[in-house]
Amino acid sequence: MDYAKLKLDGERAEPLYLRLEAALEDRIKSGDLQPGERLPSERAMAARLRLSRTTVANAYRELESRGLVRSHVGRGTFVAAPPEAEDAPFAWRGKVASSVAYFGDGFSLRRLMQSGYDPNLISFAVGAPAFESFPVEDYLRLTEHALRRHAPAALGIAPTEGQPRLRRAVAERFKTKPERILILSGSQQGIDLIARCLIEPGDRVVLDRPGYVGAIQTFRAAGATLVGWDAARADLDELEDLLVRHRPKLIYTDPTFQNPTGRVMTLRERQDLLKLAARYRTPVVEDDPWSETYLDGQPPPPSLYHLDARNIVIHLGTFSKTLAPGLRLGWLAASEYIVDQLSAIKQHENLFTEGLGQFVIADFLLTGRYDAHMDSLRRAHARKRDLMRRALEAGAHRLAFRPPRGGLHFWCRLPAELDSRALLERAVGEGVAFAPGEIFYPDAAGRNELRLCFSCTTSAQIEEGVRRLHNAIAAEAEKSPARASSSVPVV
Repeated sequence: MDYAKLKLDGERAEPLYLRLEAALEDRIKSGDLQPGERLPSERAMAARLRLSRTTVANAYRELESRGLVRSHVGRGTFVAAPPEAEDAPFAWRGKVASSVAYFGDGFSLRRLMQSGYDPNLISFAVGAPAFESFPVEDYLRLTEHALRRHAPAALGIAPTEGQPRLRRAVAERFKTKPERILILSGSQQGIDLIARCLIEPGDRVVLDRPGYVGAIQTFRAAGATLVGWDAARADLDELEDLLVRHRPKLIYTDPTFQNPTGRVMTLRERQDLLKLAARYRTPVVEDDPWSETYLDGQPPPPSLYHLDARNIVIHLGTFSKTLAPGLRLGWLAASEYIVDQLSAIKQHENLFTEGLGQFVIADFLLTGRYDAHMDSLRRAHARKRDLMRRALEAGAHRLAFRPPRGGLHFWCRLPAELDSRALLERAVGEGVAFAPGEIFYPDAAGRNELRLCFSCTTSAQIEEGVRRLHNAIAAEAEKSPARASSSVPVV
């Protein structure tokens, strides 16, 4: 569009910015400006129309308040939608903060979780432990015990840092001080608190690529620029180059049964990473939901937290991946100073974490019932992993993968000519869902990768779901110009 020919209505007795707003609205209404089209910068528009930049800025602001355009810092102003009729409902879309756009992806965490509740779908999208292994009778007994013995504390107002009983139990198991433990409403809350505590708009964050979608969304919403570090190769030379070039505010990594690749950092890699972090004075956030989900009797190396001699690691843990996500209990371990700062932020978000569950989980840990549960859970997960591996290998169009040694997922690669988002649409039509690879990258990558959770579906659902997935792959392969073929394993 030739903006120099944009005419402002001289008959209107209104300020210039309102006349410019009306002219742009007319062009949006007529279709001359289409949704998604980028408007000139304020400076460029002002020069073309011989107006002040303030006039253009005010016009853009009015259009945005009505939901007609959307401005993104560093990217520009884009047409959002045509104007609504005068009697249309209130346009909330123009009032929503621009940071919310980072959570609006159609393949967001919310959409992934919703797939688990669709009765017409077998969902391999959501990472949750084997529900049939949940120790129901133990949980009922310990809940009754907590209500009889600790009702005022369990049901009343609690410390923001968490119930002292659970902080002590977690600290004893994790081999640290209770003062270094902060109880959370799930480890996702921990990522959000860390972002609010450490990140300012424009800061850089180095994180796993591919990596956890919840961290990608949270750090982006905090205004961070994301810098991907290849999680599969874990090349420490690459990491040092990123630290030198970008001087990030922090490193976020998932070193144990990494989500989504399943990779485990070796002891040497962990030690070298910590040396680099100390040399460049960069904090490390270690997200560790999976270390206790090891299979085949092979525990992982020590955590970054326990190898850390410089007090630079914030460790995130959770009970969502070992007991049940609905309990919404996680924790973090860090220096007492950071725990104090994060607690202050948490107090403004939710005053304290639900109390009854804290007493129950504390008793699970202190009585040894949790260890017995983990032994049972690992056996159940190993059976399901092996079943999914055999089912995946039986397909004519084989996915490339390596069986995980822990965690809850298979990370798979499609033949290069297939796209996981297009496959997902077809797979949902077949009655099966998965997590497409693109959501795990901070940039445009992962189009022919996907993640399959094997733990929270039944054996029959695994076999039937993989059969449906093979059908969807075969149908997509028939559409492809180059017929799909198997490839070497990845990860």
